[in-house]
Amino acid sequence: MKRMRFPLLTAFLVLIWLLLNDTLAPGQIVLGLALAVALSAAVAAMRPLRARPRRLGVAIALLFRVLVDIVKSNIAVAGMILGGKERRAHAGFMEIPLDLRDPHGLAMLACIITATPGTVWSGLSPDGGTLRLHVLELLDEEAWVRTIKHRYERPLMEIFE
Repeated sequence: MKRMRFPLLTAFLVLIWLLLNDTLAPGQIVLGLALAVALSAAVAAMRPLRARPRRLGVAIALLFRVLVDIVKSNIAVAGMILGGKERRAHAGFMEIPLDLRDPHGLAMLACIITATPGTVWSGLSPDGGTLRLHVLELLDEEAWVRTIKHRYERPLMEIFE
């Protein structure tokens, strides 16, 4: 028998099915299980590459670093918006060379950058080696390159590569 790839997804789907139907009737449980198993199998077929994260301590430290950076960025963006036009005149695009190649790590980097106010992941080169980034306050490109590479890319490489 083949091992189920997404048991939490299957359990969650069954739970949602039963909550939506507002019943614990045996027929609804069986139907919910059948649908959940079928949907989980379909999801597994669409996602053949599995993530292999390592270094849980690095991941937890990165999580807290990102949360702190999001709060600081919210404050900085609020200052730019409330500070007048001269503070908003420095927005621009820049390119950052990347060493990270794992697709899951790149996806996490995209989420981190886009979740941080004032920055948006706007593209990745076809070879995956260059990130195009839009920054709301682009005063020093080298500082942004250092920030992305040292604060986010390096830990993600430790976690995913």
